[in-house]
Amino acid sequence: MPLLDDHLADFLFRSLLIGIGATALMDVWAILLNRVAGIARPNWALGGRWFCHMTGGRLFHDDIAAAEPWRHERAIGWFAHYAVGVLYAGILLVLAGPGWAAEPTFLPAWILGLVTVGAGWFLMQPGMGAGWAASKKPNAMQIRALNIAAHTVFALGLWGTALLVR
Repeated sequence: MPLLDDHLADFLFRSLLIGIGATALMDVWAILLNRVAGIARPNWALGGRWFCHMTGGRLFHDDIAAAEPWRHERAIGWFAHYAVGVLYAGILLVLAGPGWAAEPTFLPAWILGLVTVGAGWFLMQPGMGAGWAASKKPNAMQIRALNIAAHTVFALGLWGTALLVR
């Protein structure tokens, strides 16, 4: 008797590949923006610190940089970044249905990508002390535009990786 049935194994495999591919494309985008425009790359050590503090029940911080550091927080941040990408890919596969995996189209991926901006604006950014949609930052509008662009690139990665693995 197999550990997983074939449909579940296929779903998990596609979620993993599509999520990793999309997240990697978003990271390549961040590197490109850094090299071309000097825009700082995401600091996944602070993201890891935020995730670590959640295990103790603390979701919101005045300034995550001032919060107590955790051992291996950078690795934890990178892992969480990719795990969330895989989770979003799985959500897309569920919501778009099995036909989407066979014939991927951009629109469902883009809708999900734009919806996921909300997780950053209304959970992660306030949780790390930046305010709702980075409202406490002096360049809030730039951050918001970059968030929308990055999640559009993520959506392109969802769609493109799905095309490659279909």
